[in-house]
Amino acid sequence: MPITSPRLHVLRACIALSFLGGAQLAFAAPVAAVHEAAQGQQQAMLDTMRDLVNIESGSKDVEGVERIAELIRDRLKALGGTVEIVPATDVFRLDDTPEKVGPMVHAEFKGSGTKKIMLIAHMDTVYRNGMLKDQPFRVEGDRAYGLGIADDKHGVAAIIHTLTLLQKLGFKDYGTITVLINGDEEISSPGARSTITRLGADQDAIFSFEGGGAEARLTLATSGIGAAYLTVQGKTSHAGARPEGGVNALYELAHQLLQLDKLSKPEEGLKLNWTVAQAGTNRNVIPGQATAQADARALRVSDFDALARTLEERVQKKLLPESKVSVKFEVRRPPLEATAASRALAQHGVAIYKELDLPMKVVDRASGGGTDAAFAALKARGPVIEGMGLSGFGAHSNDAEYIQINSIVPRLYLASRMIMDVSQDKTP
Repeated sequence: MPITSPRLHVLRACIALSFLGGAQLAFAAPVAAVHEAAQGQQQAMLDTMRDLVNIESGSKDVEGVERIAELIRDRLKALGGTVEIVPATDVFRLDDTPEKVGPMVHAEFKGSGTKKIMLIAHMDTVYRNGMLKDQPFRVEGDRAYGLGIADDKHGVAAIIHTLTLLQKLGFKDYGTITVLINGDEEISSPGARSTITRLGADQDAIFSFEGGGAEARLTLATSGIGAAYLTVQGKTSHAGARPEGGVNALYELAHQLLQLDKLSKPEEGLKLNWTVAQAGTNRNVIPGQATAQADARALRVSDFDALARTLEERVQKKLLPESKVSVKFEVRRPPLEATAASRALAQHGVAIYKELDLPMKVVDRASGGGTDAAFAALKARGPVIEGMGLSGFGAHSNDAEYIQINSIVPRLYLASRMIMDVSQDKTP
């Protein structure tokens, strides 16, 4: 029977749809390949996290950091990178910087393209040497527990297995992938900060693999972290027989803390909180010295500069004229500020996550924590994205620190796709 005109239109529409469907399948094929490759990495990444957790690497345990650096070096070398362990020589001395800090692992992977991409994480933890025996790596349900697993050994593993995934896919369209894993992040990166900034300056995109939050997110802004140190010098004397012969440093410290108490501006993201104080040696001795420390947070470096000036001005007003009062302020980490480029790249990440039917938040206003991504962003010409790591909980809390195993595949998929899309100019 001849085809009537309306039926002809329907047939043509069906043919057109079939071609469109074929085009969609062709487009989806590499996405499916990436997802399948990410699924294939899940157990291997758990094994890598186990191996990393089983090496104690507290920031001040330099030998432990050196051991874990060797493991990471070997894993990256096996993937074809040019890798070196870099000792910390250009050390920015803070109040609590130990005499020796741990090294960095620096790797370079050369591709056939032009884009330069940097991946960062840290291998040190806050835990003391010897705690591992009571808190070994373990898997319970959908959680993998271990000292430092959430902060930030999973991030190291995520970088290793993202690179493994790209290798298995034969993807080399990037120009250079730079990897930097530092060993002193938990003590404010005194030895690594200059290297992070230097390498970050020449990148088209920088991805930092700190945790991605209990609810999936990407972070574009973090607070700067500062510290204030207040010292009062008085004069000791017998508290019962001759108190008038002393200069009570504790009294002066109390006076100073009260007049330095209202310097926070929460609505502007500036916070100053006095958290540590010490004075005196014996109940019956007028204390001759007293000290206090404060934690400071800010969204802008200029806020820290203004705060430092205010502290210096206010301590000149003393309760006890014979006391000597000094204050020191140090910027431990600069703030990470969101940019138009980082917002655009993060929204591209949201779209990638939607391919897996998963939600993703973008945090573009700082809430308190600091990050090495801020050092990378100081001179960066490209966007900086923090929070590329796994979902988890309990950083810095032994027996409660874990990552969510079901976030491994989505996060490997996200990291790989972001690298691929930046490399191929498919990002905004």
